[in-house]
Amino acid sequence: MSIKAPPTLLQLAGQSLLRNEALDISALEALPIELFPPLFLEDLARRCSNIIKAMVQVWPFPCLALGALMKPWDMEALQVALDGIDMLLGQQVHPRRWKLQVLDLRTVHQNFWKIWSGNMAGHCTPQAKSRNQAEAIPLSTGVKQPLRLIVDLNLELSDLDELQIYLFEWICGLCTCGSRAWPIHRVLCLLELDWMEELEVHCPWNLCTLGIFASYLGQMRNLHKLCISHTCVLSCISPEQNEQLVTTFSCEFGKFNRLQQLYMNEITAWSVLRCLKLPLELLSITHCQLVESDLKHLSQCPSIHQLKHLSLRGVTLSYVGPEPLQVLLERVTDTLKTLDLEDCGIRDSQFTVLLPALSHCSQLTIFSFYENHISMSVLKDLLHHTARLRQLRQELYPAPLESYDGLGSVVTGRLTQHCAELMDTLRTIRKPMMVLFGTEHCPQCGNRWRPELLPTSPTSVSHQRQ
Repeated sequence: MSIKAPPTLLQLAGQSLLRNEALDISALEALPIELFPPLFLEDLARRCSNIIKAMVQVWPFPCLALGALMKPWDMEALQVALDGIDMLLGQQVHPRRWKLQVLDLRTVHQNFWKIWSGNMAGHCTPQAKSRNQAEAIPLSTGVKQPLRLIVDLNLELSDLDELQIYLFEWICGLCTCGSRAWPIHRVLCLLELDWMEELEVHCPWNLCTLGIFASYLGQMRNLHKLCISHTCVLSCISPEQNEQLVTTFSCEFGKFNRLQQLYMNEITAWSVLRCLKLPLELLSITHCQLVESDLKHLSQCPSIHQLKHLSLRGVTLSYVGPEPLQVLLERVTDTLKTLDLEDCGIRDSQFTVLLPALSHCSQLTIFSFYENHISMSVLKDLLHHTARLRQLRQELYPAPLESYDGLGSVVTGRLTQHCAELMDTLRTIRKPMMVLFGTEHCPQCGNRWRPELLPTSPTSVSHQRQ
């Protein structure tokens, strides 16, 4: 029979504090630092509002990761914590133990609450940590410590949600909650934009709107990730005016000091890449219409020579010369790890030009090439060119053209036979990890068929090419 270990003195002290709802700050001043995280968790679970307010006022770590503890729409927990900070900020002299510099409302820092490390600053973001070190002011100077608020915002075009409104009203020191509209430009004026790390803009904005937004974008100098999609060109203004708007928007990209990942979906503002100062690690340009000059500009951009991840998914290349893409691949042969050319409509004559450059991408681990128009012979040639790509872990290839009949329907027997032959060819070259062959998406059912999912009878089925 197992005997339960008796509680430690620290645990007994914590249980005693939990029973004392009228706890004052002076008692917390003497509380061992290692009791703060577990007691805070227990207080939050029991909704001990007074103790939570008191603990916030003497929080002994640089960062309070409240977001990791909050359930969605947990207004009560947030209000209690902010009330405690309000009480503290209203005091002329702060408690000796208070070290709080960052209130983090993101759903991160779970490890701190599971296994306390004794140094919360190590769990803040690198930017927050460096800023904490730079901006920490000794309490003896009489200058109030700065307090930063970090939060993930999902902003709608019209207004904020209830939780976001409460936050911004609290920041502004307003007495009424939710009584004023919060358009995006008002929110952006209030934020410290140089603290932004990730920004995603999924709005049907035109270039005029992006031009207005550009001045805010230029202040986000520490962005690591930027995603912009669904931007349209206005037909009611001249091409010259549209070009000027693109230039205005693109120039702000030259102010980024840390940008590593850039996603552009349904956008053709290629000049943004020429304005970047530092090389990107990830570039995703998807579902855009390209002319050859666009691809040529892309291949010459100084910011792409160290790419680790490149996606041109959904960019129609059927009638674009292959040379610019060849140059682009040649520039990243030493660094490229993932390449996504899915649904580009690439044909045999184009792809044979790309094969030598592709065969030198020695770091490649993932290659997605579904939905391109490639014959059996060129697919075999492709597999031979991958002989030196020993890092490949995932390969997605299109079903050869010979797998379809004259009407574009899949002939299951052909598909199974051709893909088995291709796999035999590949196994004689190297030991593959994960290799899949798939048909194009059927316009009727939306599915992609793979040989392992099909019967082996040599009949045509209704799954057709688009």
